[in-house]
Amino acid sequence: MIQLKNVEKHYNNFDLQVSMEVPDGAIIGLIGQNGAGKSTTFKALLGLLRINGGSVVIDGLDMANAGDKEWIETKLRIGVAMAETGFPECLTPDDVRKTLKGLYPKFDEQKFCSLANRLQLPMDKSIEKLSNGNKAKLKVISTLCHDADILVLDEPTAGLDVVARDQLLELLRDYMAEKDNRSMIISSHISSDLEGLCDSLYLIHQGEIVLQEDTDVLLSEYAVLKLKEEEFHSIDRSHIMRSKKEAYGYACLTNQKHFYMENYPQVVIENGNVDELITMMVLGGE
Repeated sequence: MIQLKNVEKHYNNFDLQVSMEVPDGAIIGLIGQNGAGKSTTFKALLGLLRINGGSVVIDGLDMANAGDKEWIETKLRIGVAMAETGFPECLTPDDVRKTLKGLYPKFDEQKFCSLANRLQLPMDKSIEKLSNGNKAKLKVISTLCHDADILVLDEPTAGLDVVARDQLLELLRDYMAEKDNRSMIISSHISSDLEGLCDSLYLIHQGEIVLQEDTDVLLSEYAVLKLKEEEFHSIDRSHIMRSKKEAYGYACLTNQKHFYMENYPQVVIENGNVDELITMMVLGGE
């Protein structure tokens, strides 16, 4: 299990303060606007920046107090795909294969080549000449070939077309299904990716987690009510989480869809999704 316990990072114009859990066997999505703190959270988890408070705990080990041997052993269990490839632009995917073979004791060359072939990734073209889509493929393939127990993926499908994105998501599902104890934390701006992949979602806004919910609950119980002015003022708002003024009246986010379906059958109710959740939680008022 990964635990971020009151992790803090302070910059001149931005403060991060988050607590999260990624249980073994779970796929957790981190959602939010650009600049909300998703990448900073990932970097804090991975030890790529010095945090100002709190702790990062992986399988009971506080990473700040880990010995060198424990720290290295734990890091070898993590597969990472951040916004940049992390490899020098002059290298080719085949060069990356050779590099990873020397870094990871469990690196599977055959699997790397097989996945590259499956995703039609050119092995002999330098990274600087690869399309954004092929760079994204290289990042993800590199995370899946050293038997990592934990995947940390920051926008892994960025730059991919629909077909390539579906292929990549299928790879991730297959990888997670191979072993029960694997876990994943992933961010994406493509809501359908997260809705079909994640067990649970955390919404981060201005450096703070403002909502955590199981994905199936979000899709089945959350909804947006479209209310006329008079409906908004007469309806029971005890189950309204956020409301936003619109041209026709009000849009209201609720996590009790069936309450309003049963008690206000005349009201227009639209099923919730990740995009609506972000918009309403960020722009809506209490």
